[in-house]
Amino acid sequence: MKPAGVVRKVDQLGRIVLPKSLRKRYQMNEGDPVEILVQGDHIILERYRPRCVFCGSMEEVTDFKEKQICSACLREMNMLLKQA
Repeated sequence: MKPAGVVRKVDQLGRIVLPKSLRKRYQMNEGDPVEILVQGDHIILERYRPRCVFCGSMEEVTDFKEKQICSACLREMNMLLKQA
């Protein structure tokens, strides 16, 4: 992890403003979901990308009844249904 060289203060509501240069560089737009991760004593902000609820894959993920499922797990579920 390399520092961006930017320091921001947290406001009274716990918010920080990401500099426009960083938002542009990482293609983050107003309204985009951001995931907050914790690693040791570090807080990491990442553009949110849905993961499969079964295997954790981020490839070819689709919504099914408000859950995210990848195409591989969906195929596997279809095969199990055909066997039943």
